[in-house]
Amino acid sequence: MATEKVKKKKGSVISSAVRGRWLSTRFFSRNWGIILALVVLVMIYITNRYQCLTAMENIQKLNKELEVIKSERIRQKSEYMNAIREKTMQKSIREAGLDLTHREQPPFKLKITK
Repeated sequence: MATEKVKKKKGSVISSAVRGRWLSTRFFSRNWGIILALVVLVMIYITNRYQCLTAMENIQKLNKELEVIKSERIRQKSEYMNAIREKTMQKSIREAGLDLTHREQPPFKLKITK
């Protein structure tokens, strides 16, 4: 009789799974801890993935913004370098109406003897 119960249990697990009795309240009452742990792990996985994706989108957006700022910096630097050229400075002085001229001789130091 004991062997018949063992055989019934082996057959009953397979037959209960096929018949849909495997997901009964008895199954949940025995394994609620494992099910809860799996649900929590799945929720943590989904949350982590969402945070990772949003961080990656933010990084991509910031990289694009950085490229724009770098190109703007290069453009402004070239404008500045153009503005401080000698010919551009002379033209600006003439347009402003200032009476400044370019010296042909370099400046020299005065030596004072005591």
